[in-house]
Amino acid sequence: MIDYFEDLQVGQRFRAGPIVVTRERIISFGEEFDPQPMHLGEAQSEGTLAGELIASGWHTSAVTMRLLVNGAMPRWQGKGIGAGVESLSWPNPVRPGDALSAESEILELRRSKSNPLRGVMRIRSVTTNQHGQTVQIVTATMIGPCRTAG
Repeated sequence: MIDYFEDLQVGQRFRAGPIVVTRERIISFGEEFDPQPMHLGEAQSEGTLAGELIASGWHTSAVTMRLLVNGAMPRWQGKGIGAGVESLSWPNPVRPGDALSAESEILELRRSKSNPLRGVMRIRSVTTNQHGQTVQIVTATMIGPCRTAG
């Protein structure tokens, strides 16, 4: 576990997974949070652009968040917080039975301009399925504690 900003390095990578996405969870998530036809069942998916049951991109994001917390990002012992998403894309759909894993890479590290006891980390996380296909790419910023004011 990472304790402080000073323990991080640009280029450092973190990985976690897999988590299997089931048909039942795709439908449950779709019914509750993204009730578009392609997320509700096979019959409902017919005639959509997807043409099959696929997970909502937001479901993919939620699974990715779990993977990040499971170890695919530095955790700063629960003291770090997200500060925003720069970009988010879903280049391939998630299908029932896909096993998702995530790998994150630190792109940039800098001290906070407003608080020298905080560090700012820019990180890119790529989520892939069991075939190595990329299903999500997110670049985000996180803030965490520094050991000293620098």
